[in-house]
Amino acid sequence: MEMHPWLPNLASIKEMLEVIGVNDIYDLFSDVPNEILLKGDFDLPYKEPLSEYEITLRLKELKSKNMKLLTPPFMGGGECPHYVPEAVKFIISRSEFYTSYTPYQPEITQGLLQALFEYQSLIAELFELEVVNASLYDWGSALAEAVMMANRINKKTSIAIPANINPYHKEVLKTWVYGKGLKIIEIPYDKYSGELDYEKAKEIISSSNDISAIYIQQPNYYGVFEEEIETITDYAKKVGAISIMGVNPLSLGLIKPPGEYEIDIAVSDGQELGLPLNYGGPLVGIMATRWDGQLVRQMPGRIVGLTKDSNGNKAFTLILQTREQFARREKATSNITTNEALMAIANAVFLSLLGKHGLKAMAEEIYARSHYTKQKLESIKGVTSAYQGDFFEEFALRFPIDYSLIHSHLLKRGILGGIQIGKSEALFCVTEVHTKKMIDTLISEIKEVIESVEAS
Repeated sequence: MEMHPWLPNLASIKEMLEVIGVNDIYDLFSDVPNEILLKGDFDLPYKEPLSEYEITLRLKELKSKNMKLLTPPFMGGGECPHYVPEAVKFIISRSEFYTSYTPYQPEITQGLLQALFEYQSLIAELFELEVVNASLYDWGSALAEAVMMANRINKKTSIAIPANINPYHKEVLKTWVYGKGLKIIEIPYDKYSGELDYEKAKEIISSSNDISAIYIQQPNYYGVFEEEIETITDYAKKVGAISIMGVNPLSLGLIKPPGEYEIDIAVSDGQELGLPLNYGGPLVGIMATRWDGQLVRQMPGRIVGLTKDSNGNKAFTLILQTREQFARREKATSNITTNEALMAIANAVFLSLLGKHGLKAMAEEIYARSHYTKQKLESIKGVTSAYQGDFFEEFALRFPIDYSLIHSHLLKRGILGGIQIGKSEALFCVTEVHTKKMIDTLISEIKEVIESVEAS
């Protein structure tokens, strides 16, 4: 091969195939089912390459088709709009931090190690759990990793999860446990309060001696606070299961942290701590555990520790990496490599800017605004609460007409309403970015469309 080996060299395809011992390039994809294999060229609208200027014009044309919303979205489902201070954007944009790649070499800079150590320390204080890793991909993958941890520790194969779990997290979990042959058991929830059915939970957990982990989400997918978490942790201890708690980090400005419940593992997402909405990502998975050697040893990802160098100076370093694939190959317990460390640093900056008093004030503001919105919407004739339990940030409502009609009407007015969760039910999200004027506009538009449909 005469040309540079790292540059594309389509003229040498035949030579390369001969070297690796295959006759055709499609032989390299023999494990891909033939019916889904793309053969031939892409059907592109342009028959020849466009110039940079022509591409810019085309992109502007496409961008002009985007809808401009009148207000921040009232749609959450676990990813909610929040104000991101400029300082967060500025600090993570600095060249010392700005990379999509997660450094895992022991010799990475002390500044980056310290930033991740600060992230771990802030989350540990917020969750009141001693050990935090330097982030995972998102909440769903953090939950799946926690379940895998439990399975490695107690070798049991059934996982008890609430039926009111975030459905996207459940899909991730199902995908991860499929290959391990783990069985997922769903615990039903009370259709009046929206909370987990704790009596059913006791029956399900007590009737099996193979429960590896029990998961509970606080608040649950419908925004409702679970009020008997001790019931779950107590039963987990009785049957030798690992207790896992998923928690909205902002809600911890109002409610007890996972550590106070003696939870084994807590998981979450840092999206609500300084990350903007951006087509569903990037997110950042949070994981914390008790200071228990068995749990810490099985924790995925990397942990930054504080130590001293040979001269007695303070030094940060990566510890407990022996579970990762670059160190243990196929014996690794996780494959977290390019995770979301930059987003974890954004969380650290956000939390340090707010401080514990700011976080509490923000949580109180979200609680007040979401309750005001729900109360005002319920004052519209025929609109009722789907669940009676107290809630944070998100809440479900039932409407007297098909919700898709309401949603379409709102979109025409430049408002993205709640997620439709039933023919006449929707899940709304209200945070500190929704002003009273925005909320009142939402209420007025919903009232208008309901009255219009009922009058027709």
